[in-house]
Amino acid sequence: MGILSKIKEKLFGKAAVEPVNTKVTASTAQYEKTETVNIPEVTAPEPVDVEAILDAAVNAKGIKLNWRESIVDLMKALDLDSSLAARKELAADLNYTGAAADGSVEKNLWLHKALMKTLAENGGKVPTELLN
Repeated sequence: MGILSKIKEKLFGKAAVEPVNTKVTASTAQYEKTETVNIPEVTAPEPVDVEAILDAAVNAKGIKLNWRESIVDLMKALDLDSSLAARKELAADLNYTGAAADGSVEKNLWLHKALMKTLAENGGKVPTELLN
């Protein structure tokens, strides 16, 4: 599981999919057949309040973490590895193609912004100011 998947799991949890009995009918000119099969029911989840979850995680730690600006602090708030190697993996997960050196401020800012955008696209309620 990549770093991006770990972040999503920490924020969104594991999606529960329950089977539902549904009748399927197959028709041709020669016959008609009805049988019951299990088809997973997928419903659109309610948006997850990313800000509330991260604020609560920071408060629970009892230390000052600025998750709104720092990718390192965001990862620490979620009890994830925030090392350079982990951020390189996150950069790969988010398809980083910039020329900024590893661990540079530019790259870390890009990672934070790209992560916020990805979370918003995947059902996260992210403060507007973090998406610009």
